[in-house]
Amino acid sequence: MKAEAIRDLTREEVLQRKSDIEEELFNLNLKKRTKQLDNPLRLRHLRRDLARVVTILTEDERGVRRLAESGKILGDSKE
Repeated sequence: MKAEAIRDLTREEVLQRKSDIEEELFNLNLKKRTKQLDNPLRLRHLRRDLARVVTILTEDERGVRRLAESGKILGDSKE
């Protein structure tokens, strides 16, 4: 998932995405250890997605870049 697509999500959606990635990583690592993993590159992509999500959450906490507001309509630029 691209960083800009993540930044368009609300904080709750980003936290849910992080949780989903962590769960999928856990399951894939389990499959890897039992030698049932079909696509080992999926692990790399998920680790990078997780790092990207954590970085964006940190940026939001520190005020570097803000995530989308929960009431904001995406694509509406009437400011």
